[in-house]
Amino acid sequence: MNRSGKTLAMALAVGVLLAGLAGCEKKEGPLEKAGKEVDNAAATVGQKIEKAGEKIQDAAQGDKK
Repeated sequence: MNRSGKTLAMALAVGVLLAGLAGCEKKEGPLEKAGKEVDNAAATVGQKIEKAGEKIQDAAQGDKK
């Protein structure tokens, strides 16, 4: 087999492997989706608690002035 034939065979083999890997992509199941929703909810709650804490600090500093 000449050099260009080997190169073509290697390129074809790599293409087949990449196509096979793309087909094996794991899809997200219901538990992963629920976990992400819980993570997002926790982050949102954390942000709201932080904002409330800042408001409390601002109010406390306002009373001292």
